[in-house]
Amino acid sequence: MTRKYFGTDGVRGKVGEAPITPDFVMRLGYAAGRVLASQEKLPPGEHPAVVIGKDTRISGYMLESALQAGLSAAGVDVLLLGPMPTPAVAYLTRALRAQAGIVISASHNPFDDNGIKFFSSAGTKLPDRTERAIEQALDEPMQTMSSARLGKARRINDAAGRYIEFCKSAFPTELDLRGMKLVVDCAHGATYHVAPPVFHELGAEVIATGNQPDGLNINHECGATSPQALQDAVRQHQADLGIALDGDGDRLIMVDGSGELFDGDQLLYVIAKYRHKHGLLKGGVVGTQMTNLGMEHALEKLKIPFARAKVGDRHVLEMLKEHGWQVGGEGSGHILCLDRHSTGDGIISALQVLLALRVAKSTLGEFTHDLTLYPQMLINVPVVKGFNFRENVRVQAKLAEAENGLDGAGRVLLRASGTEPVLRVMVEGKSGQKVRHWAEEIAETVRQAAG
Repeated sequence: MTRKYFGTDGVRGKVGEAPITPDFVMRLGYAAGRVLASQEKLPPGEHPAVVIGKDTRISGYMLESALQAGLSAAGVDVLLLGPMPTPAVAYLTRALRAQAGIVISASHNPFDDNGIKFFSSAGTKLPDRTERAIEQALDEPMQTMSSARLGKARRINDAAGRYIEFCKSAFPTELDLRGMKLVVDCAHGATYHVAPPVFHELGAEVIATGNQPDGLNINHECGATSPQALQDAVRQHQADLGIALDGDGDRLIMVDGSGELFDGDQLLYVIAKYRHKHGLLKGGVVGTQMTNLGMEHALEKLKIPFARAKVGDRHVLEMLKEHGWQVGGEGSGHILCLDRHSTGDGIISALQVLLALRVAKSTLGEFTHDLTLYPQMLINVPVVKGFNFRENVRVQAKLAEAENGLDGAGRVLLRASGTEPVLRVMVEGKSGQKVRHWAEEIAETVRQAAG
């Protein structure tokens, strides 16, 4: 069955345009409620319960109300968390023994986008079969339950405190962060009231930035997608490290005391190297098709197994489970440590990096001295929906030309975005000049072929 609404990470789009409209989201809540209710075997008279959290976008108020109405009409109780990071919703879904969790967020996108993503009762992304069942239920008319069977809603007032304690539990109790000065950039997003206290309560001096959300400034020139602000703040405050999260708190980028940037590949390497050295790494590491080739070579030198999944944290998670491994991630900053959480969590990932540096008494630069990343260039090319680059003769000829031009010392990758109408062109190799040349050549060919 071809999906009409669900992409790689739930349902996402521009607010006010289908499918991110109040009427559709109400029907989505109703359809999800019907499916979840049919899958649960609860005692007579008990209702399924769903946790709802959101990021700080102004549209979250509207979409939260629409979801709540749809779920209630389907006879599902709603537990409202308010603004909370995506990984917090995953955790609280498990902690509150809810049947599912829902996050209202468009992650790293601008404020005028929004989306709806789901977690299972185990705090993981919904199985494909459940998403398909929800899509099928969307085609059925709404039939509101009788008044006596409608769902109720209540607010969980201590949600932030519960999540803060959960994050702190991922750091050893015998260690602390005393003596460290950290800049924490919350991207004016959902971590604004939870990330700074986590690091402060573990002993660090915390300078919080991007922690004044107004509904419109989420991810705007700050956070993991715009780390220049963090680099400037670290230098200005002469901090030891900087931590940048994205709007919903599942991405992590870090900066060292000199302002040098460390992406998801480098941070994943820190975590894997530390665990390997101390006998804590179960199996190997999962990256994606976009993971830097230098990362793969560095892990190979340490004799750490490495596997590539399709792009997207859900694919990384699936491959980790398939191999029985625990650690994986993406260069964008999605990092999974399955012994600490069921999903990617920017705060918990930062704590794993800080743990490695604390034990080794090392800086990020020193700890990653044996990791040399290859030059990599990514260009997003807008394309019309349905453009098939695999069957386009001009594009395929240019790809073959580029691979020959890299002399066997690089990679070329084209892939359609799962969240935007763009084709992502990635070229990687030992020569930065060749990488730039071929990335621009391929991007121009795609523009012409798709135009």
